[in-house]
Formats: sequence, structure tokens, C-alpha cells
Amino acid sequence: MPDENQGLMATPARAPILQPDGRFENWSGRVEARPTRLEQPTSLAELQQAVRSHSGNIRVVGTGHSCTPLCATDGLLINLDRDCGVVAVDLDKRRATIRAGSKIHDLGPSLRAHGLALHNQGDVDVQSMAGAVSTGTHGTGPTLGSLSTAVRRIEMVLANGDTFSCSPEVEAEVFRCARVSLGALGVIHELELELVPAYNLHEREWKADVAQADHFLETAKQTRHLEFFWSPPRDVLYVKSLDPTDAEPDPMPDNPRECIGPSFEVFPSIREERFNEMEYAVPAERGVECFREVREVMLARYPDVMWPVEVRTLAADDIPLSPAFERETVTISVHQAAELPCDALFADTQAVFANHGGRPHWGKFHDLDAKTLAPLYPEWEAFARVRERLDPEGRFASDYLRRLLGS
Repeated sequence: MPDENQGLMATPARAPILQPDGRFENWSGRVEARPTRLEQPTSLAELQQAVRSHSGNIRVVGTGHSCTPLCATDGLLINLDRDCGVVAVDLDKRRATIRAGSKIHDLGPSLRAHGLALHNQGDVDVQSMAGAVSTGTHGTGPTLGSLSTAVRRIEMVLANGDTFSCSPEVEAEVFRCARVSLGALGVIHELELELVPAYNLHEREWKADVAQADHFLETAKQTRHLEFFWSPPRDVLYVKSLDPTDAEPDPMPDNPRECIGPSFEVFPSIREERFNEMEYAVPAERGVECFREVREVMLARYPDVMWPVEVRTLAADDIPLSPAFERETVTISVHQAAELPCDALFADTQAVFANHGGRPHWGKFHDLDAKTLAPLYPEWEAFARVRERLDPEGRFASDYLRRLLGS
């Protein structure tokens, strides 16, 4: 990647969940809250006790990597870092049961030891798996769904402290909704994931003229994973492809734009410089046109933004609150350094996304509310009914969730 993109090539250090003065602060520093209590259970029994012993609002936090206030609460904040890991592996079904607090970067080696791997993942791997699933986090590939689509069973703790399990065979309607739930239904404790045989990836990166964006969808069909970063100050593309290979791992030290390695090592990029991000999912057929308009807005109004715009693909799914619900998708991400103003940039690019029917990534900045979000999701009311059933008193509904999903 070019010099101005180096901020997108690093792993964020794990910040303390609470600051010394008791504040919760997300990774970028944009979101703050003052929970009355922090609980870090080490078992299901401790998690149930934490939920039962608190009468107010409850939210769950992983690494705090979301740019939105999904984890913010003035009540109980639960962190599951101490209840993590692979619980069981079924080699015949190629499935693994994991604890919700498991970090994506820890799962890779553990699954590889069993000859298995995630079907896809993004270029950040520090998130808790439950948080990534609950927000519809994804990688790139026109035939590949988000991490949520790999889930085959969910066990969660409800507001009364009882456990609740759902799958395609048991409580199927709840299961459909729970795969992207924003933490609004209960506290996820376990996930059963459908996996694929372990594989290596061949990564290639190259520079291209911005006009090549016009052919992005056609090119994406020729490789398993393809994305590009548009550099505003240089007005060029930096393209990255990842393809499965039977070749042995090779870091290719003489070619910094190419390498071969296990999938879990090749997917992630290291991110140390902190940033805020907006991402919208638009219908695939409108993706290139939408990118062109975002580019025009940024060149005309924000020529000094150094951070790249990232463009990826995502397969359609059947999850009610998924940004890819029932449509093939292109996702477009706009970034700005955490210490720099971003509200005007995000407002102007959000207007472009709205004109193309864009749905926001739940973990990245947007300012939509239930009134503007509901028309974007054909099964919005289906999720609302499940939420009313599982959490009728709104124990998991923070002020932000009430604005987002309705009271």
C-alpha cells in the first residue's frame, strides 16, 4: 500500500475496557459512556448471575472497535474476554462451537490445528466473534457472505438470566434474526460455526488507474477475494486479490506486494493509527456508480483527506438486519483519522449512499434512526417481533438502541 495508506495496515492495541476514571471509550475515542458496573464473567453461570443481579440497562463490549455507540451504557457493561476459546469441533460436519468472547485472531491457529478455517474474514481480526457476527462484519468476495452467514447455532442469555438456543431447526425465526442482532436480543454465550477445510491464500497487490474501477465487478468474478483502495490525494487505485492455492507458505521477502500463507495470516492487516469509518452496502449493480459519486464529492470538497476509500463485494443473505439482505452487494468505506474532524465528510458521503439505497454497517458511523432505517429492511418488523418476545422490558435497549431500532 502507498505511504498515506499505512494507517490501514496495522493491528489496534487492546485498550483497557474502562479508563481509570471509570469511562468506557471506544477504540477511536469518539464514543464515551459511564457504566455503573463492569462484569467479566468466566463461565455461563457467572454470566447468568451478572444478568440476573442487574435491574437496569445491559450492554456487551468486545474490543470496542465499533465507531457507533452500540456498547455505550450507563448501566451494566459485560465483557466476555475471560470466557473464550474453542469448546468443541465436529470434523465430520466441519463445525466448531466457540465461546462468544473469542477473538478472530485467536480462532485461526486453533481451527487450523483441526484442519479447518473460517470461510472468509475482513482485514481486521481483533474483534470478538460475537461482536463481529452481531454487526454483520464481512470480508470480500461476490460469492461469500458475512461471518454471520457461517453461524449454525446461537446460545444466549436472556434478560431473565435463562439460556436460549436457536438454530435453523430450533426456533428458526429467532435464529434468522439473532445472526445480526446488535446485542438487542440477549447476551451471546456460544456460537456454532460452519467451517471449510484449512487453506492457504496467495495475496497480490498492484496499482491501477482509477478508470479500472469501472471493471471492478467483472474482475471480482475472476478471483475469490478482490478489493480496491482508492487514494484521494493520488487519485489511483491500489488493488488486492486473494486466491486459494495449494502452494506452501512463502513470505516472498523480495516482493512486498505478494505473499502466500495460511488464510488467517493473510486476511488481516495491521492497524495502529486510529480512525473513524463509515461504510455503506449498496446494490451490486449500483456499486461502481456510487463509488464514482463518492470520489467526485471527495475530490471537490475534501481533497486533503489522506485515508483511502475501500470497496469490496458481499453475497446476498437472508438475515433480516443484514446490510446484504436479499441483494448482491458492494460495500464502500470512507475513513478519517481519529484526531481529525469527520462529521462533514461523513454527512456528504452518506448523502451519496442514501441516493443509491445504501444500508449502513451497524458497527461503523452513520446517523440514521428507526424511521429512516426501517424502509431499507423488508423484514424490519420480523426482527421487532422477535425482539419484543425475547426482551419485552428492553433490558438490552440503550438510548442508542432505542433510537436505532425504535422503543
